Amino acid sequence: VWSHVSLDWYGRILVNPSIQAAAKNSLVLALCAATAATAIALLAALATSQAFPRRSAVEAVLNMPLILPEIVVAVATLMLFVALGVQLGLGAMILAHTAFCIPFAYLPIRARLEGMNQSYGEAAQDLYANRFRSFRRVTLPLLWPGIMAGFTLAFVTSLDDFLTSFFLSGPGTTTLPVYIFSSIKAGITPEINAISTVMLVISVLLVSLSFILGRLRR
Repeated sequence: VWSHVSLDWYGRILVNPSIQAAAKNSLVLALCAATAATAIALLAALATSQAFPRRSAVEAVLNMPLILPEIVVAVATLMLFVALGVQLGLGAMILAHTAFCIPFAYLPIRARLEGMNQSYGEAAQDLYANRFRSFRRVTLPLLWPGIMAGFTLAFVTSLDDFLTSFFLSGPGTTTLPVYIFSSIKAGITPEINAISTVMLVISVLLVSLSFILGRLRR
């Protein structure tokens, strides 16, 4: 019965061991998947910034998770892991989340790379810097806002994912979205409202941060 404004339920979710375990799994999963996806997206963006045959086909493959329905990707990933004998659990979820988070990290990095002045790298090479040093001292600092924007988007995407986590989760690897779905079967409680509100606020803040980072010019 709703009677007055209270923050008690937010305090209860902080001491609930099941919610704590699910939150830990979600954070570990999102951090690992976002880090791996951002690293792969950075390499892919650097590669596709150069002209080579079938570059458009490579970019289409990279962006395919954005086009395919998530339920199709989740079921296909489950069938693939079962066929390969991959044990379901946190490791399988990290692999799957990394795969579908790549385009979310790739697009901000690629956009940032296209907006860069290529003369900076050429000037560094004119000053006898090799390609690695030119990348580390010039390209990488200029790309950093795009990298952080891509990482943030990938993190939010992984944190909020339900379908893939639901199909690939194993014993003890329940994430917050899966926990919310399981709890709703027994009825919506104020704890579910509190968790949903916290996740919504975190997602909005991180997406806003990604937008701000993507807008940085320095």
